[in-house]
Amino acid sequence: MRESARGVKRPQRSQPDFAHSVTAPARYSLPEGIVGLKGPVDKPAPGTLPLRGDLAHVALADRYLAAHYVIPHVRTIGSAPATLKLTMRDDADDGATLAAGQEIELLDCAGDWAWIACGPEGPSGYVRLGMLAPGQ
Repeated sequence: MRESARGVKRPQRSQPDFAHSVTAPARYSLPEGIVGLKGPVDKPAPGTLPLRGDLAHVALADRYLAAHYVIPHVRTIGSAPATLKLTMRDDADDGATLAAGQEIELLDCAGDWAWIACGPEGPSGYVRLGMLAPGQ
């Protein structure tokens, strides 16, 4: 516990083990200056770019508007190939199939699902967390 300016003890936040394993600074040039759209853009097809209404890959910030941008964590597909799903449901339409051991970028987790991409140009989709190799 740490003591605040008013003398109230507050719990310290701990960072998860993967908090320092971001990829953007080494792999992508991050947008500089003010990021904004200059006109309408076409919505990409599902399963292509890592872009949702609420979240997008940070490398897309200069081309697409999202409420938040994420710096991905590098992970690997586990020992079996993984087929991306277009939504977080087992009966959802299939997207691309990724090879076992392929490096991917983890963008978001919700329950037992991970939203992943092969990079800022995709493909992207959802897999069960158990399809990923144990965290590095």
